[in-house]
Amino acid sequence: MAENPLSHFDAAGHAHMVDVSEKPVTARIAVARAVVQMAAETLALITEGRAAKGDVLGVARLAGIMAAKKTADLIPLCHPLPLTKVAIDLTPDAAIPGVVIEATVKTGGQTGVEMEALTAVTVAALTIYDMVKAVDKAMEISEVKLLLKDGGRSGRFQAES
Repeated sequence: MAENPLSHFDAAGHAHMVDVSEKPVTARIAVARAVVQMAAETLALITEGRAAKGDVLGVARLAGIMAAKKTADLIPLCHPLPLTKVAIDLTPDAAIPGVVIEATVKTGGQTGVEMEALTAVTVAALTIYDMVKAVDKAMEISEVKLLLKDGGRSGRFQAES
């Protein structure tokens, strides 16, 4: 079998956790984004603090932080990492209408934190959906993407605007 460029598969095509023990510890950062599009009335409900379940953005922020910390429990081949920072920014945007979510995750380690940042924005978006689905089941979660990763052997990646 030809050499497989996907690091989570061995030469026989079996999934395995990548051995990072020989990689140096370096500063790592990743930033990811997601968007929750909704009706303007739903956005107003959130921004005015009138949601029946409470502080939608505050709960979504906590859910995103918790999700980043639990990524290795959710994604089978992710390494558990000692995260040094998880920040979730939730920005209401009437032009969408909806909420733009960005997560910044940092660690000093032997592997990156891209999956932690992507998991954080996704779970934060799902939490927004859960908290206001009673009034707007047509919400859409979209534009989940990695914006930035830096550190490690592969260096810096920045998504095009």
